[in-house]
Amino acid sequence: MPRYISILRGINIGGKRKLLMTDLKQLYREFGFDNVVSYIQSGNLIFTCNVTNTSFIENSIAKAILERFGYNVPVLVFSSVEWKRMTSENPFSTHDINKLHVSLLKDLPTEYDVEVFKSKYFTPDLYHLNGQYIYIKCDGKYHQSKLSNTAIERHLKVEATTRNWKTAIKISELLNE
Repeated sequence: MPRYISILRGINIGGKRKLLMTDLKQLYREFGFDNVVSYIQSGNLIFTCNVTNTSFIENSIAKAILERFGYNVPVLVFSSVEWKRMTSENPFSTHDINKLHVSLLKDLPTEYDVEVFKSKYFTPDLYHLNGQYIYIKCDGKYHQSKLSNTAIERHLKVEATTRNWKTAIKISELLNE
């Protein structure tokens, strides 16, 4: 059965939109998803299911969270193959892991918005845009970066969520278990 990763944006951050992972895992099981595993409290879940349409899975999860918990939460779903490819293609992988992040885009931005984004200066931080992923190498702390999730969404006009590289790698490791 195919394995997927769902990444929820903006839950359990600063005490806002609080969702227990046990409640989310139960919700996923009610959908018929199997082998549901969560990693940390920020909405990273791994599961198996027979459905292959990731947009359908995303919309179903988002709708159920809204109905049950009252939160309108963007949900991004990736196949295990997509996730492993994403973690293997980081052009900054030889750098300090504590400085690395990945922004996951819900949709592909338009070519125009990508060109506008590329014209911006985010120094001293570096980035590499690769389809639905933006690999980020921060010079300082991520919360001080000009490449914040909010800036990415504003410039590319798509929903996004960002994870530190340690989380991305840990999820990849969990996929191998």
